[in-house]
Amino acid sequence: MFHEIPQAVIDRMLFLEEADALDRADGTPHLQRLRQIPPETGRLVAILAASSPSGRIIEIGTSAGYSTLWIALAARATGRTVTTYEILPDKVAKARETMGAAALEAHVEIVEGDALEFLPAVDQVGFCFLDAEKQIYLDCYESVVPGLVPGGLLVADNAISHRSALQPMIDRAMSDRRVDSVIVPIGKGLLLARKL
Repeated sequence: MFHEIPQAVIDRMLFLEEADALDRADGTPHLQRLRQIPPETGRLVAILAASSPSGRIIEIGTSAGYSTLWIALAARATGRTVTTYEILPDKVAKARETMGAAALEAHVEIVEGDALEFLPAVDQVGFCFLDAEKQIYLDCYESVVPGLVPGGLLVADNAISHRSALQPMIDRAMSDRRVDSVIVPIGKGLLLARKL
């Protein structure tokens, strides 16, 4: 999967990495920043998505589409698409631009709107990546887990960097008898929950 990354995808990843670094350095307001995952997290997320059981691949929190690129590589490798949810119209526009520049539109469906309005109707999920506003993590968790297929994965970013804000979701995942969960210390920390 990583040995055959098209140059257009690599170029767009590098472009977004530079834009994210600039956002962090120049004081861009929080909601306008790209706030994307580091490359090592993207690589792991792509491996997990590609290894997930058959079912939908979803992402909650698209931003400009950096993590979506990684997940789309997994979707392409497994003959699936990723459906990604983003509430901010300007981020949706940037994500559409990203998918076009990387020529991955065929593997990505971008849904504009509040993911929590769509998730109750989403089932047969093989993989979910959650990287959105921290106050909705627990609600997203509760909406996604019932729709996971057996062996399906929910992966939530920022489990270490924003541990206090995410503690309710982390506590729920660690005590939830429907899943096996672990926190992986890569990037800003990932919570992995696997449906039993």
